[in-house]
Amino acid sequence: MRLTEGEARARFGQGRVARLATVDAAGSPHLVPFTFALDGDMIVLAVDQKPKSSRPLRRIANITENPRVSALVDHYEDEWPNLWWARADGLGEVWEDPERCSAPIALLQAKYRQYRDQPPSGPVVAIVVERWSGWSYSGPPDEPEPRRPGGGPAA
Repeated sequence: MRLTEGEARARFGQGRVARLATVDAAGSPHLVPFTFALDGDMIVLAVDQKPKSSRPLRRIANITENPRVSALVDHYEDEWPNLWWARADGLGEVWEDPERCSAPIALLQAKYRQYRDQPPSGPVVAIVVERWSGWSYSGPPDEPEPRRPGGGPAA
């Protein structure tokens, strides 16, 4: 069943980790997991001290080139009636000014104890969400998932 925007926002906010999809100027996609805090219709994340595979980070470069992003939080269990996902589509912006970054970093510190001892150094990415969407399994456990024409699962 489709989630309302409010339900999708609430479930997204419960997540501990999300996946961020960005696209570079040539249209190549990039997907990474990230920690986040939710502030109304804004998602904030920050570059932290965890080891990174490359610098500069592709997600930062991609958002600078193309601010359209999607973020996804999902929940999986072997008991399929408990499955759900929530997605946020919006515009990302990279913040580097320490004063502007202080409130988002405080939100991240409130959510993640690891950031209390070692606050992220930034930059911060702020995503202004334009659209919340989501899905939740709604049938009884023995009901097969609906199929679309051609045999694949319904989206």
